[in-house]
Amino acid sequence: MSGELISSTANPLVKRMRSLADRRYRRREGALVVEGIGPVWQAVESEAQIEVLVVAPDLLGGSPAAAMVAEQERAGTPVARLTAELFSRLSGRDGPSGLAAVVRRRLCRLDDLDVTDSGVLVTLHEVANPGNVGTIIRTADAFGAAGVVLVGDGADPFSPQAVKASMGSLFSLPLVHESSLDAAFEWAEAANVMTVATSARAGTPLADAVLSTPVMIVLGSERTGLPTDALSRSTSAVRIPMLGRASSLNLAVAAGIILYEATRQLG
Repeated sequence: MSGELISSTANPLVKRMRSLADRRYRRREGALVVEGIGPVWQAVESEAQIEVLVVAPDLLGGSPAAAMVAEQERAGTPVARLTAELFSRLSGRDGPSGLAAVVRRRLCRLDDLDVTDSGVLVTLHEVANPGNVGTIIRTADAFGAAGVVLVGDGADPFSPQAVKASMGSLFSLPLVHESSLDAAFEWAEAANVMTVATSARAGTPLADAVLSTPVMIVLGSERTGLPTDALSRSTSAVRIPMLGRASSLNLAVAAGIILYEATRQLG
């Protein structure tokens, strides 16, 4: 893998990558940094808009990803090559793979979602933990969800923690941002989408819920859950029964359980 190696932290690309660690800069620039062979490869395969592939040849070595980078470069994608030392300094990981990318953010609108008769959609209300957001995006992708709707001022799905937890699924799954739950519920009502709110206060155990398609699963923040009006406005409200001493489940674990049950029922 030929090409001049960038070694200086004063390089404009290096400065840009560091700046993209800041949420306000990501939002203003409409871009993010993706690191790791799996996530970058998924971004490429999902035809995300890649500004530049960033490679440390000495770290990437003879990985199959090196051939992918070469193919992308031949197709016209810019490729920047960094020394192993500089790439490691920029990396947020132990034992970096030597592959990263600067990718354009991609957000959809609710009306863009293809919610078919077999569609399942996940809506997250003010979820604050970026690791949970990324894991739920990855889980929703695994269960074939039509998309994930992020409501309110929650964690940034394009933050390094969320990107890492999503393992690249944020590039293959439509993401929507809405300012309020009202907008999400209004869209669901107009589109004849069943809404299922989740709460430890709900009377119906998950296994007893009767789900129909399409369905939007609504999950609240880790600390406060969903507001009361969201529970009353939903078609159904369900809870996950717990038998042990734990008072709650991790939100991403709860999302996985509910998505599994929805997939089981709707087949």
